[in-house]
Amino acid sequence: MRRKNPYREVYTLGQHISLSAHKARRVIDQIRGCSYEQTLMILELMPYRVCYPILKLVYSAAANASHNWGFKKTSLVIYKAEVSKGTTVKKWKPRARGRGYPIKRTACHIRIVLKDTSWYEYDENKEYLLCSKNKKMNEKKKKHEDMTYYFMYNNGGLWDKK
Repeated sequence: MRRKNPYREVYTLGQHISLSAHKARRVIDQIRGCSYEQTLMILELMPYRVCYPILKLVYSAAANASHNWGFKKTSLVIYKAEVSKGTTVKKWKPRARGRGYPIKRTACHIRIVLKDTSWYEYDENKEYLLCSKNKKMNEKKKKHEDMTYYFMYNNGGLWDKK
């Protein structure tokens, strides 16, 4: 029998990953709030070296969620993603005339929290999540988006700029 997770959250922590925390945050900011499937597509198509360790962490968190808690991978969302600075290894590189240059190898810790959203209702088009309270607001937003789409393409506003 599977255990019950009252918070519907699963996390994975990657420690001492030899990457700069600043570079890792650049990628983490892109995937925060995305669904699991969308996150995999984003990380596989981004050209940065930091994407591979993050992809491994997301895979691991999803595998833990499905195996340990019985969550469906299609209903998982990146709820939190944090990058913190880790240790810095300092070395000296020998240079000409007996001098030395300092080299700093930084590391970071990445924590990814996945949340199960299966208790939300989905729209027929699977475009966005609907809460039972916000159905009317989403319908109004959809009308506004249609008007924007009409005005943008009808007046040539998209291609007028050089």
